[in-house]
Amino acid sequence: MPITVSIIEDDAPVRRILADWIRCAKGFRCMSEHAAADTALLNLPREKPDMVLADINLPGMNGVECVRRLKLEMPQTQFVMLTVYEDADHIFDALAAGASGYLLKRTKRAGLLAALADVHAGGSSVSSDVARKIVQCFQRSQPGPAGTASLSRREHEVLDLAARGYAFKEVADTLGISLTTVGTHIRHIYEKLHVHSRAQAVAAYTQSVRSNELWRRSPNR
Repeated sequence: MPITVSIIEDDAPVRRILADWIRCAKGFRCMSEHAAADTALLNLPREKPDMVLADINLPGMNGVECVRRLKLEMPQTQFVMLTVYEDADHIFDALAAGASGYLLKRTKRAGLLAALADVHAGGSSVSSDVARKIVQCFQRSQPGPAGTASLSRREHEVLDLAARGYAFKEVADTLGISLTTVGTHIRHIYEKLHVHSRAQAVAAYTQSVRSNELWRRSPNR
């Protein structure tokens, strides 16, 4: 059966090109096209495509927040961002929100289709420039000797929600604390992890979580 793909892109010419690429590709089917997050949120849970290709810069709700909400309703669907943004903050926010791929809009047709196939097969795919920035961010954001172990329970909760793509206002609402208190926790997190941005904090947190998981799985521990 063909891989069904839906598109969330507000630029009509770009949306048409992407749709044509998918329609003409063997093994793929373009299921639907959406120009904004609100129509995608309304229709995609019913359409249930295998994959969603989403822009970040959308009118109204941005693509990262849209993906985060859709992923909760469509856990089996794979999401790939296709955007002009290649800064670390956008990259980590998108991946934390549930995206399995992050591609730049200069990606060629063959590269885009190959990336979609890789993600559908269970992998993840990022543009080479994006992968380089992720590596650089990890290299810059090595936490201190104590790592995230130096964080308090509440700081762990705040950072966990931030790593999952929650806006700071949503973190405050979820934990039942004020936005000012969230800001204080974030400042303490930055100080303890020796980082200077949300993206670096999320990178340090993700690295710590993965290291702990590898340690738990090690047969020699």
